[in-house]
Amino acid sequence: MREWHLRTPLREEDVVRLRAGDWVYLSGVVYGARDVAHQRMAEALLRGEALPIPVEGQVLYYVGPAPAKAGWAVGPAGPTTSGRMDPFTVPLLERGLKATVGKGTRSQEVKEALVRCRAVYLATVGGAAALLARHIVRAYPVAYPELGTEAIWELEFREFPAVVVNDAHSGDLYAIASQPYARS
Repeated sequence: MREWHLRTPLREEDVVRLRAGDWVYLSGVVYGARDVAHQRMAEALLRGEALPIPVEGQVLYYVGPAPAKAGWAVGPAGPTTSGRMDPFTVPLLERGLKATVGKGTRSQEVKEALVRCRAVYLATVGGAAALLARHIVRAYPVAYPELGTEAIWELEFREFPAVVVNDAHSGDLYAIASQPYARS
């Protein structure tokens, strides 16, 4: 297990050196989006329209941040379940998205696309939304503002902690970590 301090946008060489189980501390601009925003982006792509955010080399965090209290960029900002975005993820990876951040497992289709597109899936701790919000120093909605917290947000991360779950080489932390506990 290694630790990496990465800045967005990510380059392919950043991504391919990551392995399942590595810790990543992300800094820079990351986009936050949840289910409805992902569905809208997928519909835009089907209509042949441009996406409302740049995705090449970028990171998407599956989050809908709560309103900020005084002195904070965002309120609690914990990850949502990544599998809910699986139906919309592959077309974004094919357009150059380099990482997603959430919690839980990914579909086989997404894991295969991560390898094919040389991208990674990062997980962060669910249930620690207030702690994670401390690593977000700026936030504002950039697309679909009528969705409120479900809009697409431009977030500035500072040393945001995550672990590589699925890497660009078919590594899967959840499969590796469960092996010692498997019954024969």
